[in-house]
Amino acid sequence: MRAIDFHVHLPTPEWLDVSLEGYVEAAERYFHSKVARTTVEGLARQYADLNLKAVLLAWDAETATHRPRLPNEFVAQAVKDYPEVFIGFASVDPRKGEEAVRDLETAAELGLVGGKFHPSIQGFDPSNERYWPVFAKCDELGFPCIFHTGTSGIGGGTPGGQGIRIDLCRPILLDPLAAAMPNLNIIAAHMGWPWHVELLAMAMHKTNIWIDTSGWAPKYIPAEVLAELKTRLQDQFLFGSDYPFIQPKRCLDELAKLKIPQPVMDKLLHGNGNRLLGLR
Repeated sequence: MRAIDFHVHLPTPEWLDVSLEGYVEAAERYFHSKVARTTVEGLARQYADLNLKAVLLAWDAETATHRPRLPNEFVAQAVKDYPEVFIGFASVDPRKGEEAVRDLETAAELGLVGGKFHPSIQGFDPSNERYWPVFAKCDELGFPCIFHTGTSGIGGGTPGGQGIRIDLCRPILLDPLAAAMPNLNIIAAHMGWPWHVELLAMAMHKTNIWIDTSGWAPKYIPAEVLAELKTRLQDQFLFGSDYPFIQPKRCLDELAKLKIPQPVMDKLLHGNGNRLLGLR
């Protein structure tokens, strides 16, 4: 295995044309990239050809967006069909309260191994303790949790950002949760820009905070982030692409040009991920 891609959305009509209806066009402009739709089989073939594993992300933002979710069952079936390629993370809507907690229990029964949250799209503040029963259940299940942090390509460059509040994805809002639940592994996706220095400080302070590199072409990774990735925080970074908005091959090709020492690169691409997920 060449790498684990920790941030892969399903480029199927079920997500792009249903869950993200009305959002895709702005995201394409933001990423300067047209999104090609494909099947689960096609996605599995792409990742197998690159010798990569993909962490597939479900999607549930029904309360805030009034759009149907991409069910955890859909992701679980993809993992069941292609277990050599896919790892599945659940999505539940924290605003659904006890229903979200029950959905996490069902996700674990389905074989999913983590949770994915997007405070801006789901419309919740992760520092608000009313939502913490959801994360306490993740802690109980041993689910690492990926949180979108920083700005958002969804809604980017539009009047009012399509109603999406990026302040809800400021990294510091995860700090109270990380302090209260030290065994909950929190993965801050997209490096938290423009609050990336804030996130670096949090990761230095708390070893249960991880940072994934997704959502950025590596040649644009901020200098402060790259410096810490190579040195003090090398054990807390995870490789990610944000497929289908950014292609994993592009990320790998550009990472290879950043003069990252090979032992550190090995940690970034697969060592840290294997340790986090308990894989060999």
